[in-house]
Amino acid sequence: MTATLLDILEAGAPAHPALVVPGGLRLSYAELRREVEEAATRLLGLGVRPGDRVALVFPNSVEALVLFLAATAVGSAAPLNPAYKEEEFRFYLDDIGATALLVPPSGAGAAVAAAADRRIVIEASFDLEGHLDLESAVAERDGQGLPARDVDDVALVLHTSGTTSRPKLVPLRHRNLVASTRNIVSTYDLGPVDVTLCVMPLFHVHGLVASALSTLASGGTVVIPPRFSAFEFWGLVEEHPITWYSAVPTMHQLLVGRSRRRPGQANPRTLRFIRSCSSTLSPDLMNQLEGRFNVPLLDAYGMTEAAHQMASNPLPPAERLSRSVGKPTGVGMAILDEAGNELSAGVVGEVAVRGPNVMDGYESNPSANAEAFTGRWFRTGDQGLLDAKGYLTLVGRIKELINRGGEKIAPGEVDEVLLQHPAVAEAVAFGVPHPGWGEEVAAAVVLASQVGEKEMIAFCRERLADFKVPRRIHILEEIPRTATGKVQRRNVAASLGDS
Repeated sequence: MTATLLDILEAGAPAHPALVVPGGLRLSYAELRREVEEAATRLLGLGVRPGDRVALVFPNSVEALVLFLAATAVGSAAPLNPAYKEEEFRFYLDDIGATALLVPPSGAGAAVAAAADRRIVIEASFDLEGHLDLESAVAERDGQGLPARDVDDVALVLHTSGTTSRPKLVPLRHRNLVASTRNIVSTYDLGPVDVTLCVMPLFHVHGLVASALSTLASGGTVVIPPRFSAFEFWGLVEEHPITWYSAVPTMHQLLVGRSRRRPGQANPRTLRFIRSCSSTLSPDLMNQLEGRFNVPLLDAYGMTEAAHQMASNPLPPAERLSRSVGKPTGVGMAILDEAGNELSAGVVGEVAVRGPNVMDGYESNPSANAEAFTGRWFRTGDQGLLDAKGYLTLVGRIKELINRGGEKIAPGEVDEVLLQHPAVAEAVAFGVPHPGWGEEVAAAVVLASQVGEKEMIAFCRERLADFKVPRRIHILEEIPRTATGKVQRRNVAASLGDS
């Protein structure tokens, strides 16, 4: 059975709550469908054409989800991180080929400046009566009927960082996203009684697909606080009442720490499981969470190219394993050697997947596609092994991405910014261990003239989102290289004692 993203909204009963902002706006499924269709019609009236790409720059909010769905009803949605700087917005808008930019009435000045006069800029927010209002300097025409959308149409466009400075463009089709939501619904037995607290950003597939779209596909309720707060979290769980949430280990650690300061706090009454994804979960943290909140913690494995989830530990009474990200969920999975041959159980190799949720290929990037695909298998770049029961354990990353609390950072992008400084002759960025984030960004440089570490960090902060900025920059006489003259980031880190 095939469907588009708008079709998944049919899972919810018309009067059942679909989206809830704590202390604010609430939309039923009937109201959500109405607002999405009206917003899509308004986009057409403001000059967005069928098939166009629409960039969105919103914090977590009802606006972010309604406008995402509206954009997919007309063309493709491209959610962007509000933390980007103007230069970053300019790159992403150009690379996506965005025709329009959707922003809140305030707080997205860098994105608006990057759009210049080449794109339709539309401000959107809900009014006091609960209706989405769109405003633009563009003269609005009479609305036309919504175009027919096909399952093969691209619904979502995201960038995923490679090991070079240029991120790769991932087009996800309606069929990819719908398949992923159905896999997640099935894995966790989601239904109309479920209520999720969406704490992950809606500009990433983790928050967008796992928390939001999958819950809507189950007919459940998505509670959307504007930001994650460990201080407010458990009060929201009790108030709404939440049955599950998904987060990165960094957030889980903060919640465990917060609970220790409130020893008399009762366990959440409605919570039935906790999900963890996007970064490695330690067995110790898993035990702490399960012991404190008395619900199973299910570690999962996902990536943008697979519309998020590829594997997960199952719900009880099925076995769940610490140090494992569980069994494949709705995908074929194999461990391959360098030549693309499938390896036996227990043998370490590269994790590869195939299935209806996996993208067809990177956009306009034949070299990346040639590297990423072996026949029908998509090679994830992660090393792992499958045991005899089919459970996947990840043992390392082949690619050199820096994983800071679930945020994937291309080290080459940091190199490029450092090299823009007139005093920097060479630069190599790399990840170093961090007790809270998993990894942190560091760099080594060779100088052409004198400059201090603080000045270089400030230079980066002006040009990079905060999570990409190096926290430590080593000044070296020369960058360590292999015998063949190549720079290997892990060797640079090891030579500095940062590995």
